[in-house]
Amino acid sequence: MCGIVGVVHFDGTSVEQPVLARMAHAIAHRGPDGEGAYVCGQVGFYHKRLSIIDLVSGDQPMTAEDVTLVFNGEIYNYVELREQLVQRGHTFRTTSDTEVILRMYHEYGEACVEQLNGMFAFLLHDRSKNIVLAARDHFGIKPLYFYSDERRMLFGSEIKAILAHGDVKAGVNRTSLNDYLTFQFVIGEDTLFENVGKVLPGYYHVVNLKSRDVRRVRYWEPSFVIDPYHTEEYFLVETRRLLEDSIRIQMRSDVPVGAYLSGGLDSSIVTGFAARAYQGGRFKTFTGAFDEGPAFDERPYARAVAESVNAEMHTIMPSANDFADVLHKLVYHMDEPVAGPGLFPQYMVSRCAAQHVKVVLGGQGGDEIFGGYTRYLVAYLEQALKGAIFETTEEQEHIVSLKSIIPNLPVLRAYEPMLTQFWRSGLFEPMDRRYFKLVDRSAGALSLFTDDFRSGYETDSAFARFQTVFNHSDTLSYYNKMTHFDMVASLPALMHVEDRASMASSLESRVPLLDRRLVDLVTSMPPKMKFKGGELKYLLKRAARDMVPDQVIDRKDKMGFPVPLHLWMKDRTRDMVTDMLLSSRARERGIFDTKEIEKLLTNEGAFGRRVWGALSIEMWFRQFVDQS
Repeated sequence: MCGIVGVVHFDGTSVEQPVLARMAHAIAHRGPDGEGAYVCGQVGFYHKRLSIIDLVSGDQPMTAEDVTLVFNGEIYNYVELREQLVQRGHTFRTTSDTEVILRMYHEYGEACVEQLNGMFAFLLHDRSKNIVLAARDHFGIKPLYFYSDERRMLFGSEIKAILAHGDVKAGVNRTSLNDYLTFQFVIGEDTLFENVGKVLPGYYHVVNLKSRDVRRVRYWEPSFVIDPYHTEEYFLVETRRLLEDSIRIQMRSDVPVGAYLSGGLDSSIVTGFAARAYQGGRFKTFTGAFDEGPAFDERPYARAVAESVNAEMHTIMPSANDFADVLHKLVYHMDEPVAGPGLFPQYMVSRCAAQHVKVVLGGQGGDEIFGGYTRYLVAYLEQALKGAIFETTEEQEHIVSLKSIIPNLPVLRAYEPMLTQFWRSGLFEPMDRRYFKLVDRSAGALSLFTDDFRSGYETDSAFARFQTVFNHSDTLSYYNKMTHFDMVASLPALMHVEDRASMASSLESRVPLLDRRLVDLVTSMPPKMKFKGGELKYLLKRAARDMVPDQVIDRKDKMGFPVPLHLWMKDRTRDMVTDMLLSSRARERGIFDTKEIEKLLTNEGAFGRRVWGALSIEMWFRQFVDQS
């Protein structure tokens, strides 16, 4: 796990190493164990290293013949790929996965990325072909940003590295800001910064240094072409096998490994498999909770999991004072505003874990891959009602019936506000309209903004961008359309938080549920198998039931990582938030409606996200845009 930057001068002038060093210094937290530079005329790379594999000889930039590489991430199947390459006549001078990428490129060219199983972002300079290759992993676990103009192209693991170049100013991309207000992330290649983009998950870019052309190639995407030939038992056995193998290869490390353990299903499954396979003593787990009551505390479930596998359980209880202390730091590390306050406890748990291990496994991705979001059940309850009323039986629309979904409805007990909002209008509209309504977060947020700001907000354009992802030709069923959108559009935003929260503490975070083999298997399953009777994560529960205590696997009170911000707002953090959102600086910016903000600070409900959302935007402007 590392930080990388790159500079390409299209006019042929030489890259200056001090500029590279300045860009890399902005992301020094990503790699405190070492650094290195590479300059070859118009191309320059810089690498900040966090040593995980091959601690002695894995330094970067790494060169093999006429190719130089800087790499951030881990290739989990590097042992198998190395053996394959040795059989083809390649020789190695290190035991690192970095050199495996280099040799894979020599053997397969740019198509080498198709065989990599891991999390990665890398820059590669091929001097013989006069190109730079910029690639990102299948799911966007590791970040890679770029900026380009007529003179140059810049790359960085974080946007702040690009801004540190000196010639790039932080402007606001208004279309992206509209996306953020709608989805709490930005769809597509853009970011909230004007003229700064991101290499999309499953893509690589080939930069021709002579013609200045940039060729974008999508080498992978989730395929929802259904496999009609295999039984549920086959898929069950294969899911179990791949879960075990993914966790096995992701535990490869030359430094200590632990796991996040929230008490939820996904992290509990990962911990269950990992702790049983761990051979370095008692496996270490890391849990966060709040003192403000059981609604903010999943420790009993986490403790049950830890005890079942004899794991060490390290717990941290973040406070309102901690929130005030680290908030500015979090805004800086995130680069862009973040949707929910769960970032705060996630960072605090990462900081705790970094005191004990250097690599931590987590359960992120399980909701998107295996169908764990409650909104899927809400959407299909409406479809089941529609099917019952109109007596329709089309499988592509109604994979559950009203009768079959009833036993799973208690999961919705805590979601009455969502149900009320969802059914207020538009009942039985087309699928894309209905799911857009479930993921659209703008209704409550827009009231906080001035009339001038709202006049530039366009719901129709946001919906059109949503449709380009949601209405994929391979996703015939509603269930696959929903999970496809979340996998392609929403999941990278969650990985953004995962990457920044861990790397801010120089901790490597791995996500075993996001193994491309496992995802390819799940997306090929008939939807009825994955969402049987409307049961969330039906197949995952069956595949891992013996690895997790019954009280965890049968939970119906999905919590996430709620933060008692509304309680803190009544006392300890109110002055800080008020000083920020009602300051003369915020008023002069002309974005927020001061009267609406004043109401919000008094009336924010339990688990509300609007205070956090407004605070994130204001602090982002202060940290990046105002300073620029």
